Amino acid sequence: MKYYPIENSLFIKNRKHFTAKMKPNSLAVFNSNDIYPISADSTMPFEQHRDIFYLSGIDQEESILVLFPDCPKEKHREILFLKETNEHIAIWEGEKLTKERALEVSGIATVYWLKDMEKIMFEIMTQCDTVYINTNEHYRASVETETREDRFTKWLKQRYPAHAVAKSAPILQRLRSVKDPIEIDLMQKACNITEKGFRRILKFVKPEVWEFEIEAEFMHEFLRNRSKGFAYTPIVASGNNANVLHYIENNKQCKSGDLILLDVGAEYANYSSDMTRTIPVSGRFSDRQKAVYNAVNRVKIEATKMLVPGTDWAEYHVEVGKLMTSELLDLGLIDKADVQNENPDWPAYKKYFMHGTSHNIGLDTHDYGILTEPMQANMVFTVEPGIYIPEEGFGIRLEDDVVIQEQGAPFNLMKNIPIEADEIEHIMNS
Repeated sequence: MKYYPIENSLFIKNRKHFTAKMKPNSLAVFNSNDIYPISADSTMPFEQHRDIFYLSGIDQEESILVLFPDCPKEKHREILFLKETNEHIAIWEGEKLTKERALEVSGIATVYWLKDMEKIMFEIMTQCDTVYINTNEHYRASVETETREDRFTKWLKQRYPAHAVAKSAPILQRLRSVKDPIEIDLMQKACNITEKGFRRILKFVKPEVWEFEIEAEFMHEFLRNRSKGFAYTPIVASGNNANVLHYIENNKQCKSGDLILLDVGAEYANYSSDMTRTIPVSGRFSDRQKAVYNAVNRVKIEATKMLVPGTDWAEYHVEVGKLMTSELLDLGLIDKADVQNENPDWPAYKKYFMHGTSHNIGLDTHDYGILTEPMQANMVFTVEPGIYIPEEGFGIRLEDDVVIQEQGAPFNLMKNIPIEADEIEHIMNS
């Protein structure tokens, strides 16, 4: 791994919090992700399943975590099953976790090789009544691939049909949405790497540069700062491309007078950052561009103030909509008649700001969180309003990642990343 070792106290705490929510005499199982094929003998880079990482720190394929807090045999209350390593594997694939190293990473003393999994599972399944399976219940999930977790669950239910089944997802949704100080520190590192990338491209961008060249500058800076790269597919959208919300082709040349919308974030230790900035190709905003830019920034500033404990996610978006409506009226993009005659299900402001303002962020860019429950301290949210004007050939979005505090305004993990229009112009022209 490129990242520095993480204190295993984080994973020990996470397991303690999870097992405290389990039913009596129950067992929970978590699997690593597969290494997914491309074609022939090619594969995609490995990405660990965030749940097993959250609970163990294990960042390796073919790994299984079992939690059985009421197990009669104390050594089986926490178990890791790992792919067996040897000299041959080390030569061809690189070093894999030894049992000793797995203990250092996770704080779990009982580590078996995978070949022993069925035998050990038979023993402990005879001692429990309920088994927690791990299903993907994220509100944005749309998965067609059968995962390693899916295959294991299918095997488990066929092999042990008499056991009661419970779900890990509701517990993890709540636990993972509230961040530990160690997690916030890791996210701050990801944001700091993103800052370095952004400052780099402010000096790099000029007319006729290609969007993919900007993407390459970000990647250069991310990699040299111990990130694997982008936390999500980057958006580098110049001119009217910014009005395509998920534009990822990044293959156009940036023209003088245009704006570039940059929705880019580095990962660090599997934790995400998610930044959006909009900058002028020529180093100067036009008067109209700056007016729209400052309107978006004002909405972002006011929306951020609303992210406090107890806030309802749906009501928050209604209030942000009111802020945006006022700004769009001032910009002449909508008029009072548009507002008076608006469809309540699709208000007038949605013509120019059609997406949500905030989402949870953490181990996943769109992280776990139950949006029907009030916000809590130490949840981390993005704040990302935008105004998109195809008829004028540009779109503007601004986005920061903020931590909800017990009292007062959230803490902005991206407070050091330039955002004011004048500061961006100053850096680009200095």
